[in-house]
Amino acid sequence: MAVHDSAHDRVGRVMGHEGSYVQVRPLAGGREWDAEPGHLRPLTQDELLSALVAEVNARSRQPR
Repeated sequence: MAVHDSAHDRVGRVMGHEGSYVQVRPLAGGREWDAEPGHLRPLTQDELLSALVAEVNARSRQPR
């Protein structure tokens, strides 16, 4: 599930749970972070599409 973490102002995919925290990973991969469940909300389809396009655009601007 893709979510927005309001405490960190980041979006990512839920990877699992550890104790009272949820592990979230950036949509394009990378290092997970711990999030409090109360700060998470599911992304709408429009938000998910926008976040994925932003990730692709950011990667396209990186030097090769």
